[in-house]
Amino acid sequence: MASRDLAVGVVCLPQTVVGLMGNFSLLYHYLFLYFTGCRPRSTDLIVVHLIVANFLSLLSRGVSQTMEAFGLTLFLNDIGCKLVFYVHRVGRGVSISTTCLLSVFQVITISPRNSRWGELKEKAPRYTGFAIFLCWIPYMLVNIIFLMYITGKWSSTNSTMKKDLGYCSGVKQNKIILSLHAALLSIPDMFCVGLMLCASNSMVCILFRHKQQVQHIHKNDLSPRSSPESRATHSILVLVSMFVSSYMLSCIFQVCIGLSDNPNILLVNISALLNAYFPTACPFILMSRVSREPRLCFAWIKITKSPKLIINM
Repeated sequence: MASRDLAVGVVCLPQTVVGLMGNFSLLYHYLFLYFTGCRPRSTDLIVVHLIVANFLSLLSRGVSQTMEAFGLTLFLNDIGCKLVFYVHRVGRGVSISTTCLLSVFQVITISPRNSRWGELKEKAPRYTGFAIFLCWIPYMLVNIIFLMYITGKWSSTNSTMKKDLGYCSGVKQNKIILSLHAALLSIPDMFCVGLMLCASNSMVCILFRHKQQVQHIHKNDLSPRSSPESRATHSILVLVSMFVSSYMLSCIFQVCIGLSDNPNILLVNISALLNAYFPTACPFILMSRVSREPRLCFAWIKITKSPKLIINM
């Protein structure tokens, strides 16, 4: 085993394990709230689907990349490679779309009712399920392309027609066809990133105006505390900023890999680590957003149950 592969494995293994544990903890939190009868928020279902997308990315690409780095290259056949690559691409795409949807719902939540976002306050919760459905379907369809040219490293395909992608191989394609595929795959991504940036810009403007309006109150308050909406908005802004930066870097590496007939394995490994960065860090940012929910939830349960207790007394 080369020292370079060992270094990749040493970095990839804890990254994958920490990411899986973080997403599992966050999923457990939401399941706990659900089974204890807590009142859900409109964004809870979106976050759960984001967690599922993170799981798909980490379990497919993260685990496979770790095993390949430690020299376990024979564990995926041709069908296994196609499936793992497809699942990873779908998980990555749904992470983009659900993060976008989460930022849009948050800006609707904090917007004044007389604003353009605020006009959607009443309608948005009713269309949450349909919006999540739209987060999955486009990526499940466009990523079928990968099933056609991803193969196992030990498949019968002519070796001169393959390029090394780490734990799998890709069939070399005509540059024009490759460009068309890249354009098709980037359309939903660019739409989501653009909408995400618009929503984030609106959130920043709303928070700035809100801060100006209550500045005189904060001057007289010895220990001012931000509202739950402000804390949630700040965490989502951090999430979006982290996602956009990692996404742009990942795109640069993927373009270099896609245009090269024999990509440098270092580029492939760095791209894999960047792809796992967001699913790993995402749950820990969202945990700061939901850290106060159980207390509020239990208070709501106590209030709803207290009339029954009074009657029984």
